Amino acid sequence: MCIAFLAYRVVPGLPIILAANRDEYYKRPTQPLHFWEDNPSILAGRDLRAGGTWLGVSRQGRLAFITNYRELQLQHKAPSRGALVRSVLEGEPLDSFGQHLCHEGHHYHGFNLIYGTVDELFYFSNRAKEGPVSLTAGIHGLSNALLDSPWPKILLGKELFAYLPPQPEAWTNEALFGIMADRRRPEDHRLPQTGVGVEVERILASIFITTEAYGTRCTTVVKINDLDLVETEERTYRKIPEIYRSEKQLFTIARA
Repeated sequence: MCIAFLAYRVVPGLPIILAANRDEYYKRPTQPLHFWEDNPSILAGRDLRAGGTWLGVSRQGRLAFITNYRELQLQHKAPSRGALVRSVLEGEPLDSFGQHLCHEGHHYHGFNLIYGTVDELFYFSNRAKEGPVSLTAGIHGLSNALLDSPWPKILLGKELFAYLPPQPEAWTNEALFGIMADRRRPEDHRLPQTGVGVEVERILASIFITTEAYGTRCTTVVKINDLDLVETEERTYRKIPEIYRSEKQLFTIARA
């Protein structure tokens, strides 16, 4: 997953509003959003190659999503980053999980992770200087650099989120999917310089990405309200946002 926007404690009655695009090679085998057969408390997509996931929510109110940190040199035989999201959703105590990130995070390829519950969310990157930090209220954008890095598509998405009025009825799924389908690209002088070259930077510079072999595979919207009601919708695409398959789920968090 390569880009996500989160309105955290911005809209009264809706403390969590998340919209995220997963960008991946089309040929990578994947299951769309569903309750897992081997753990029915987990609602998430699934990477069939490594067994983990990029985004999910559990019936116990756990939420986690991850993005890769863009870098050219990758170490060999690193553990799957999707396993980190899975650990959160399976219920690992958040304190011990945070300690694991601090002590073992350097073994993974670069990543950004937001995780926690509706009561408290944390951010961690193994390319940042500090350990897990509590997420502050506001509109956040996460792509393939650190949280809220000023990449043009992050600035654009946060601007479009901020344009929505602070009333729950304004934050419709259609409005959020519309933002996540934006294919505008910035001028070359505004592109980030991550070492992949200007032509690749152009391709990756829009919120929604389309190429022959790689692009936005799905968009997932997650909303959690003050009554612990979780609403999700995921749209799985065939390369363009106008052709998709939709999957919706609605459930109430089972607090212990």
